[in-house]
Amino acid sequence: MRGLAAAVQQDLDRRLRSASPAPIAVALSGGGDSLALALIAADWAHAHGRRLLILTVDHRLREESAAWTQACAATAARLRADFRALAWEGEKPTTGLPAAARAARHRLIADAAREAGAKVVLMGHTASDRLEAVAMRDTGSTTPSPRAWGPSPAWPEGRGVFLLRPMLTQTRADIRAWLAGRGETWIEDPANEDHSFARARARARMSGGETDDLAPPRDLADLARATTDLAGGLAVPRSALQDAPGAFLAAACLCAAGTARPPRADALARLAEALRGDAPLVATLAGSRIEADDSQVRFLRDAGRRGVAPLTLAAGETGVWDGRFEINTDRDVTIQPLTGHAAGLPAAQRADLKRLPAGARGTLPFIVSAGSPVIGAIPGVSSRPLALDRLRAACGLVEGEPA
Repeated sequence: MRGLAAAVQQDLDRRLRSASPAPIAVALSGGGDSLALALIAADWAHAHGRRLLILTVDHRLREESAAWTQACAATAARLRADFRALAWEGEKPTTGLPAAARAARHRLIADAAREAGAKVVLMGHTASDRLEAVAMRDTGSTTPSPRAWGPSPAWPEGRGVFLLRPMLTQTRADIRAWLAGRGETWIEDPANEDHSFARARARARMSGGETDDLAPPRDLADLARATTDLAGGLAVPRSALQDAPGAFLAAACLCAAGTARPPRADALARLAEALRGDAPLVATLAGSRIEADDSQVRFLRDAGRRGVAPLTLAAGETGVWDGRFEINTDRDVTIQPLTGHAAGLPAAQRADLKRLPAGARGTLPFIVSAGSPVIGAIPGVSSRPLALDRLRAACGLVEGEPA
């Protein structure tokens, strides 16, 4: 049974920076999988002088959840780890509860990890979880298979936060045998046997093997390397996108738009077909605007999409505007779209804007108090476009814990 710990620690050695001052976060539910991961991660962290942070989410869906959180706190104390209890507050949806709970969990964990300075969150998904995801998709679900390494799916809360699942080659039965051999006890969530949930039904009938790769396909990485930033959007040589996989087109749309809900597969297939050849193209998808000529494809934020709320920041705060720009400021500012303000800019700034595609100009962040878009140097305010870094992370170009 020592093989489990050795295999997990080998993955931790490969992905994590042994000398980093940042804490390592572990998502602990108290179930067997996450408990085993927390135990192994604690041994690794203590051996390398790294701090360990245990994050437990109470979804407030069961009466037992408070006691489960207390049990996780006790485990953290035993492991000499820091502990944060997180709660999914507010009303819960009457439909789509598992997906909503999963999204809330990722948001809470990402926020807590960022606040603590952790750049990697360990999660206890297993080979059994991957098999269940396959079984669920066989019945029409869109549930993705968990991947060994990748960015947090929460956006923008998860920017710069990566998820590591080092137990994807281990079965749930082997993990429980390992725990039993150590005399450990764990929580069994009754929801796992509740057949009103798709995952429980899949668990009951699953068979066969997993065929998905554990990492993004390499051609996604090659496409991301060919992509450049374009005023917070993305530009890709059209030749590189001939027969581009839908996964890359989906990622490019979401990153350029600052959104998180993937487009439908049939819409992606139509976009991929339209991009073949060199005919001019203008399309919208998942909140993005796609413009193509014979040499380049531009993924921009769709200026016609509603819902761009102003962002007000006090001096010293950092915030994300429109899911696309991270703004840091040492003075009070309000950010809103540039649309409607460009005509009043100084001549030099209007000239700078004309160098950008017309579709990208109005969606730039505009500082109301300064009367200036956040492009170039603005005293006391800095802006970082997020689309390209987000795309590179989604396509596998970040292979380990960032410095």
